Amino acid sequence: MTETPIKPSDPDAAITDFGIDTTSRSSSEAIGDYFRRLRGGELGAVPALLGLLVLVLVFTGLSDSFLTLNNIANLFAQGGGQTIIAMGIVPVLLLGEIDLSAGTASGVCASVMALHFTQNGNLLGQLGSPLFYGFVIGAAVAVALCVWMRIWIGAALSAGMILIFLLGIPANPWIEMLLAVCIGAVIGSLTGALVAKIGIPAFVVTLALFIAWYGVVLALVGQGGTIPIRDSQVLFDVANGNLNIVGSWIMFVLAGGGYAGVVLFRHFSRLRHGLVAQPTTLITVKVAAVVVLGAVATYLLCVNRSPNPNLTTIEGIPYVIPIILVLLVVGTFVLDRTRYGRHVYAVGGNKEAARRAGVKVDKIRMSVFVICSSVAAIGAIVYSSKVGSVDGNAGNGNTLLFAVGAAVIGGTSLFGGRGRLRDAVIGGLVLATVQNGLGLLGYQADTVNITTGLVLLVAAAVDALSRRRAAAAR
Repeated sequence: MTETPIKPSDPDAAITDFGIDTTSRSSSEAIGDYFRRLRGGELGAVPALLGLLVLVLVFTGLSDSFLTLNNIANLFAQGGGQTIIAMGIVPVLLLGEIDLSAGTASGVCASVMALHFTQNGNLLGQLGSPLFYGFVIGAAVAVALCVWMRIWIGAALSAGMILIFLLGIPANPWIEMLLAVCIGAVIGSLTGALVAKIGIPAFVVTLALFIAWYGVVLALVGQGGTIPIRDSQVLFDVANGNLNIVGSWIMFVLAGGGYAGVVLFRHFSRLRHGLVAQPTTLITVKVAAVVVLGAVATYLLCVNRSPNPNLTTIEGIPYVIPIILVLLVVGTFVLDRTRYGRHVYAVGGNKEAARRAGVKVDKIRMSVFVICSSVAAIGAIVYSSKVGSVDGNAGNGNTLLFAVGAAVIGGTSLFGGRGRLRDAVIGGLVLATVQNGLGLLGYQADTVNITTGLVLLVAAAVDALSRRRAAAAR
């Protein structure tokens, strides 16, 4: 008996030929499978979300001021800088590496940004020849390294720093912010090259640079010095300003509509191709819940939340929220939907296997440090905007510790290979809630640090236990 040949144009035959799983599931089966994964150790961001809920309930019960509109809006601005730095650290953690210099590197970015603004672009006169040309030479080396490794965005940003330095472009808030990101890319390129090409352990490299960049900040700002940036309304509004009412609702439509469109398109596309997909009912409920919550949050933030409504008006979504959302959307797309993102997870899961599969491991390892320091520069812009100045401790102290803590608390594994960019946002909210709530209750820095450390310790323990449970379940 002769076999009937399978026609390539027949989709059902193609599915049969390649063994694609087309099993459909009911809502109850999908929910049951989710809880089985939880019991198997795949917890994701669930512990952080539960912890955040508990913290909100506790602080709401202890303080009448916590769950007010003004305080909730301020909470995003207060935690925005460390949350953004945490988002940049996530790709580094996905490789099982660490960047201890991200905090002080952000301080260097903030310091040069502030100096360029206050000196109207005359950095040579302010820094002096040795420091000025040291920055330029460092940027030139970063350009060469990025071209060699074909990290084109790093090369472009590093070249941008050279141009801004040498051309003496006059002060402009948008140029200042671009300069900060360019310096971040230079720092990340140099750090990544030391780790990926020289082979020095990331812990050693970044610990050394943590100390070195702190010294550079002191050289730029001076011991006990402060550089104000309040004179620039644009720079000051980054963390202190708000969208107007119309802009807030436009943002909701774009964010909510974009989320719903992407999720539903992806879902029905999988159904059309006969692939496994979650039940349509669950997807619809999920999308509806996110859109409704977004609409409620937008409405509440558009209400005048000023403590003195008869004297001043404070309304609209804080600028820091769309900044975080844009970074979250772009970063999530890169990590989840591009070849580069798949390579990051592959290297984090098994570096040698990724190398044998053709992944350029050194390029991936160097690139994540470029991303980390560049995003840390954006965090520096936000936290400098919040206080309206840059001082000698910019990026030092607890900045890095809270940023790494935010990523780990949100669910990113310290062991590499597991984590999402949203983990940093969730973890950042947890830490911001702890700091904000304890501050409202009158507790000082000692209690805040002890509590934050305990929260981080619990998160690390949950990560270790869940990995052990997941390994045992295989």
